Parts: sequence; structure tokens; C-alpha cells
Amino acid sequence: MNADNIKQKDDVIVGRNPVSESLRSGREIDRILVAKGEKNGAVVGILAKAKKRQIPIKEVDSRKLDFLSGGANHQGIIAFTAVKEYATVEDIFKLAEQRQENPFIVVLDELEDPHNLGAIIRTAECTGVHGVIIPKRRSAGLSYAVGKASAGAVEYVPVARVTNISNTIEELKKRGVWVYGADMNGTDYTNCDFSGATALVIGNEGKGISRLVREKCDEIVSLPMKGKIKSLNASVAAGVLMYAVAAKKD
Repeated sequence: MNADNIKQKDDVIVGRNPVSESLRSGREIDRILVAKGEKNGAVVGILAKAKKRQIPIKEVDSRKLDFLSGGANHQGIIAFTAVKEYATVEDIFKLAEQRQENPFIVVLDELEDPHNLGAIIRTAECTGVHGVIIPKRRSAGLSYAVGKASAGAVEYVPVARVTNISNTIEELKKRGVWVYGADMNGTDYTNCDFSGATALVIGNEGKGISRLVREKCDEIVSLPMKGKIKSLNASVAAGVLMYAVAAKKD
């Protein structure tokens, strides 16, 4: 992807005043990138406002900002807007209630690849998932790339962004949701009963689900691996499991 293509996307906001105005207007901001060592007073003020709204901020080399801004004068800061407003966990439960169905939720533990997130949202829409939950930090957000990879499904599947995945899993369990974590050395997924209120937890592309999140799950489920390669792409594994849950709910 070249810089010109990036410049044309409407999810990139370049420069201090545009980013500041976007924050002031209440626009949904996915994340902010700021040049390392940037001490300008205007930038410091922008970051303070972003922190109040709990918007993820990352320091990067200024050359990355040069590339992402497509040659525009970024003044040490750019922001990425979300292609759709984030939902809440309560919105997800309300959708299940409206459909008169047991909640079916996908929880993503630090999934970083936007194409994987988009593909999961697309499959979620096809399998009747009521919502996807992602963390605010160390995770792909609802960027332009995610929206494109979802093939429009992002318009129909609520995506909630939470501060702490482990705490959110505890909330789900208190509300009667049985939480299945996808990881190695678990129960064969074909032997699992997915008929009730269900949440699937899918982990990071390289590390899988974190130790603490794994411990919070009610059950660990695995996909049998019969070849020489012992792992699947995160979105593929999620897709297999989502269809397994959907089959038990039909």
C-alpha cells in the first residue's frame, strides 16, 4: 500500500488543528499516533484530551507519520477515526434479547491484524453473532482496513471496546454466558455443547490468549490438527468455531 492510497482514505486525520477539532466535536477516534519526543504545547494539550476519552496513544518515529500522512504536514500527530461508532457490551445483550436468542459473543484478546478482525466480523455476521468485544489497547480497531475486510459486515455487527478483557469475561459469566477459550490442549470442539449463552475467546495471532484470560474461561476448546502445521490463522480458527456454535443453536 503506498502513501497516496493512504492519503485518500477518510479515516486518517493529519495535523494538530484537525485532530484537535475532531476531539472537540466528539468524533469517534480509534487511535492517535504522535512523533517520539514531541513536546509542542498544542500536541500536549491534544494528548491530554485524548487521555480523558481513553483513546489509545502510541509514540512512533516521525518517518512513519510522514508515510501515513501521504506527504501532508502532520506536525507530529495524526489520528485514525473509526469507520463506525463502537457499541457497548449492553448493546450486544440487547440485540440478543431483541432476537429472542441466547447471547452469542466473540471476544478477541489482543488481535492485532486488521484483516483478521475484518474477516472475523464478516463471519460473525454470517453466523448470527450478536456482538464482538475487543480491548482498547494492543488491538486492531474499527479502521478503514477492517471495514473493507469485513465486506460491509461492520455495519451490522456491534463491536464493543473495553478496558479490560479479563474483567469483561467475569461480567459475561455473571450474566449466564459460558466462556470458551480457543487454545491448544483443550477439549475437542466437536465434543462441546454450545447450545446456551456462549462466548468464544480468540487470542493474539502469535501468542494466543493470555494466561490470565485463559484462566478466566470456563472451558478451553481446541481444533484437531492432523497435518504438520500445528496452528491456524486466527480468523480461520474463529470461523470454524463460530459455525460450530451456530450449528448447535439452530
